[in-house]
Parts: sequence; structure tokens; C-alpha cells
Amino acid sequence: MFRFRDKAFAEKIVKNLRKMGLNLRVMHVCGTHQDTLVRYGLDELFRQCGVEIRQGPGCPVCVTTTKEFCEAAFLAREGLIVATYGDVAKAPSQVGSLLDQRAEGCDVRIVYSVEDAVKIAEKTSKDVIFMAVGFETTAPSTAKILMEDLPENFSVLCCHRYIPPALHALLGMGELKLDGLIEPGHVSTIIGVKPYEEISKIYKIPQVIAGFEPLDLLMAVYMLANQIRHDEAKVENEYVRSVRYEGNPKALKVMEEVFEPFDIAWRGFPIIPKSGMRLRKKFEKYDARKRFEDILEKIDEKFFEEPKGCRCGEILRGLVNPEDCPLFGRVCTPDKPVGPCMVSVEGACNIQFKYGKRKF
Repeated sequence: MFRFRDKAFAEKIVKNLRKMGLNLRVMHVCGTHQDTLVRYGLDELFRQCGVEIRQGPGCPVCVTTTKEFCEAAFLAREGLIVATYGDVAKAPSQVGSLLDQRAEGCDVRIVYSVEDAVKIAEKTSKDVIFMAVGFETTAPSTAKILMEDLPENFSVLCCHRYIPPALHALLGMGELKLDGLIEPGHVSTIIGVKPYEEISKIYKIPQVIAGFEPLDLLMAVYMLANQIRHDEAKVENEYVRSVRYEGNPKALKVMEEVFEPFDIAWRGFPIIPKSGMRLRKKFEKYDARKRFEDILEKIDEKFFEEPKGCRCGEILRGLVNPEDCPLFGRVCTPDKPVGPCMVSVEGACNIQFKYGKRKF
């Protein structure tokens, strides 16, 4: 059996990387990759090999905007039940987090799945709203439940997003010179290899889809380095044990039937065309934004402003590291987060605070 933490094999990869005399900047687009990098000290090891790795917009909670968190908070304030994941409930906004709303007496429930939220709706006459956050990894679960016979008091505040349009936006902005991309394993399990091929073709950038063990990332960087050395720009799949070229056709079909792409802003980005998932007309009776439009349209836009001093947006574009933010570890901590990058377990600031060398 292949051991994904085989020290001898890892040392061989590192030795070969060092022989190449590299000077590369690579970006990954996955919070779990960031966790592996920092937890196992791979970030420092790669730097010693001449490879700098930045985190991109790969944390779904982090890229969700203040506006969306405010929408959920105001719905909770109106006496509606809001159910969502733990990280989402902790994310701060200009009116506080959903957990802050619960502390003020609002009915906010932490759930582990959209199915849990439906069960809550089945046991009450009150309206139950599930705040659905995530990329193509979790969107199929939301889509599938919406195709079932649901209680009339259930709806979804849809904040799902597509990853490929964000990559186009990131590379198109040209703010940061990148030599390669490490693509997310979980998302790629759903969407497959094909959506990345256009990116390599347009931007002439090497890409590798990678798993989440230390050896996965070592191999991904080695594969990128080999592409660069041979002047290639293609998509390679290191995570062959889970990712197929065509992805997961059943999951893709369910998503296609329930969601339609629309233009939406990401934290740190302008509006990215066709990067958001919106419920199709057939399912709009479950769309919380349609059902509670009278509440949401009254929210003053001043609440949608990003927190002052927070550099989450720049971190998500790979422009800065957590330690570059003056709030990191001082004003902003996991117990008192200013931005979502310190909240989510996939956020660069949370991961750096947890595992990185303290410089504050």
C-alpha cells in the first residue's frame, strides 16, 4: 500500500526540487491545502526549494461577502429560524455574526447538513432558512434536497459559488505573477479536469489537481516544476485516486437542473461573471431572497462595508500573507475575529494562527 506520508519518498522529491534551482510562485485554491502546507511545515520546506506558495480564493466562508452574512443576520432578527454550518455562523459582519444574533435571542441553529435544516422545518410552523455556503463540493447536496418534497416553510439563502470563473477573474486581473496553480481536490472530484483546460489554454499557466496529504502537495509542486522546465502549460491530475476527467456526472446534472449561474461579487473581488449559483425559476419558491424580499430590500447598504483594517480580500487574491495584516494575532484572533479568514478552518489566518510560528 502506498503511504502518503512516506518520509523516504518525500525526501527524494525534495532533493529533486532542490536540484532544479527553482524560483517560482505558485497558488493553491483550497483551504485544506493551506492546512496541510502549514500544519506539516511544507510552506517553509518549499521556500527552501525556491517555491513560494500563496493561498487563493479557496475558502468558501472567506469569499462569502459581508452583504450575504448581513442578509442572514437580518432574517434572523425578523424572527425567522436560520440554520447553517458552524464556521458560517461565526463569520463576522457589520451587524455581528449569526452567533451574536443568537446571543441576542434570535433562533440560529448549527447544523451539519442541509438535511438537518429540513428536519427542523418539519418540526415547526416557523419559517426555516438554510444559509448554503460552499463551492461545487457542497452545492450538489443543496441541489438534491431541493428536488425532493419539502415542507413549505423551508427555504435556502443560496451563497454557493463556482470556482473556475474565480480563477479566470484572478488571472485576468494580473495583480500577481503566478507560475502555476494547484487546483482543489474536493471541487475537482465534482467538476473533473475539463473546466481547467480552458484556463491553461488562455493564460498559458501550468495546473495540477492535488490531494491533501503532504506527499500529494510535494508531487503537485514537482509536477508543476517539470511542466515549467519543459515550457508546458497543461492540466495534470495528481489526485487520480479520487478525480476522474469527467468528474461526477450525477452531481453535475443535479446542480445543472437546480442552479443557474449569475454574476456575483466575491470578498476581495469585483463582481465575477457567472460565478454565483442561483435557484432556477422552477425552484424559486424555495429561494429565501425571493420569499423574504421585503425584508432584505430594506437593509441599509452601509452594513455591507468590509471591516476596516482587515486584509482578507488581499489574502484571498494572494497579494499578502496573514502576517502582513496589522490586525493579525493582535486585534483579530479566532476568539475575536475581524474577518472571515480568521474564522473558517479553511481560512489562511485561522490556519496560520493555529500552526504557524508566532511573530506577534
